[in-house]
Amino acid sequence: MAKKGKKEVPAMSTSSLPDIVFMLLFFFMAATTMRDTDPLVTVSMPEAHEITELDKKGLVNIWIGQPLQRGEGDALKIQLNDQICDVSDIQDLVHDASSKKGMALSQMLINLRVDKSATVGKLTDVKQELRRAEAYSISYAAKTRVH
Repeated sequence: MAKKGKKEVPAMSTSSLPDIVFMLLFFFMAATTMRDTDPLVTVSMPEAHEITELDKKGLVNIWIGQPLQRGEGDALKIQLNDQICDVSDIQDLVHDASSKKGMALSQMLINLRVDKSATVGKLTDVKQELRRAEAYSISYAAKTRVH
């Protein structure tokens, strides 16, 4: 009944290791989303108590903030998609975005990302132009307030 010799632990099989690595690779490729637009303005978001996550399917982002290139002046700029635009261009760009997404303007949600230092006059001009474009669903982006 006495045991003779030491038992060795069998070697671990590494034959399935490449399969696991490729599964992880495909998972991260499928789960990662790329940024649609490159920021051209900096926006310091205001803080809010309650925030809800928005569905990104029918969402159009409009940024109002300081330009990244300092040669463009200190005035607030409006960014829609990948371009800086004037208030008068918003109507055409919103209609283009709705046709690209294949959705009616009534189904789309305009998400305004407005800098803390933005004036009410600039924001009112943007909202008036959205009203002329018949884009009535508007939300404001904010970051969560840390207590």
